[in-house]
Amino acid sequence: MEQGLVFIGGKWQRPRGGQTLPAISPSTGGEIGVIARGTAADIEEAVSAARGAFEGGWGAMPAFERGRLLRKLGETILDHLEELTEIEARDTGKPLRLSRNDIRAAARYFEFYGGAADKIHGETIPFLSGYQVMVLREPRGVTGHIIPWNYPAQMFGRTIGATLAAGNAAVLKPAEEACLSCLRLAELAAGVGLPEGAINVVPGLGEEAGAALSAHPGIDLLSFTGSPEVGTLVQKAAAEHHVPCILELGGKSPQIVFSDADMARAIETIVAAVVQNTGQTCSAGSRVLVERSVYEEFLATLARRFSQVRAGPHDRDLDCGPLISAAQKRRVEGFMARARRDGIDIAAQGQIHESAPAGGFYVVPTLYSMVPRAHELAREEVFGPVLSALPFDDEADAIRLANATDYGLIAGIWTESGARQMRLAKAVRAGQVFVNGYGAGGGIELPFGGVKRSGHGREKGFEALREFTVAKTVVFNHG
Repeated sequence: MEQGLVFIGGKWQRPRGGQTLPAISPSTGGEIGVIARGTAADIEEAVSAARGAFEGGWGAMPAFERGRLLRKLGETILDHLEELTEIEARDTGKPLRLSRNDIRAAARYFEFYGGAADKIHGETIPFLSGYQVMVLREPRGVTGHIIPWNYPAQMFGRTIGATLAAGNAAVLKPAEEACLSCLRLAELAAGVGLPEGAINVVPGLGEEAGAALSAHPGIDLLSFTGSPEVGTLVQKAAAEHHVPCILELGGKSPQIVFSDADMARAIETIVAAVVQNTGQTCSAGSRVLVERSVYEEFLATLARRFSQVRAGPHDRDLDCGPLISAAQKRRVEGFMARARRDGIDIAAQGQIHESAPAGGFYVVPTLYSMVPRAHELAREEVFGPVLSALPFDDEADAIRLANATDYGLIAGIWTESGARQMRLAKAVRAGQVFVNGYGAGGGIELPFGGVKRSGHGREKGFEALREFTVAKTVVFNHG
């Protein structure tokens, strides 16, 4: 894989503008290579290549053959597991074991969607006498994908695997902060026999390549994962050409702990759910809401465990790595500075390993206690290893507090009461709810997406295949 190139029509080529961007290691702050600075001209060429593939060899390919190629790509990804792990860890700063899990998850997406490609079925509808009605599920055509920097390899599998299984051709604009694994995965896809133009990857700046893809009239569906602010811009641009969007826009997800919960089990999971990927996870459990009668006891135990969290370079393989960039570090430290200004208590802090280079983008993992309900730490997405603890009085209060943000992506409920589990699962506004657990190791089969400011549309599982296809109703009047 050469540096500084775009991948269009199954081939590497220089970006039309001839410019590149530096690839920066979050662990050291130093440059580790360059990527292409794609522009609107590259997006135009990529969309054209995708349209050619959809109207040509890829679009005409039987579903079972598409599935076979996707499964082969999944196998190939596992064959290159250690190579891709190293690329992902170096590019994102995440620990090696987390990067390795991400590559395995990327492979699993292609295995899952490869098996699903020939199982996208339509239906028949009973109608009037003398009529027969069919509903077909057809591919949309050319889909655009703008993905973030926190899980580039996983996101490649999650969004590209689903759209290809549905029969679409794709144009991917990965984040400029971390896209090396996406470029290598596109190269591997071509190597297993995907037709030219089925996958096209154009790195570049969001305001250039990303904006061009969002506004392109040749896109039939746009999938975006990122911040609510950018998601609004993306959706507005797509609306100019009536292009539908799948938007996954982050969260401020609660972990709701009742007095009858298995405290030891809950604490391990709660800590892992906020420090994974250094908190740079849209589904991070960044609020822990604890029943007041056990709040002090629970917080003391949680603080002891949280103080053991260690951050360091990706190759140290610790609990978490650095943040992705200097800008993200400034953003997270801004939240922490305002919390200090507002007098919010720090219950515990982790440690930055002594081997962490001075130029890396590290912040100290921090647990805050008795966070006021109206404070930004209780309501806004920090996207760092920061956990806010708040007490609640009773079940009704827990529900109010859990829903008291603009987001609604994931929630965790910790209680042994089956009736309470069901009541809370129904009452909490979130796209996914976990009971006595949190997260699902990638959750490839589980529909994923949010409500409110967390976005709309669903990825993962068979729901994604419905998003990437369109229903066509055919009515026969046979007399």
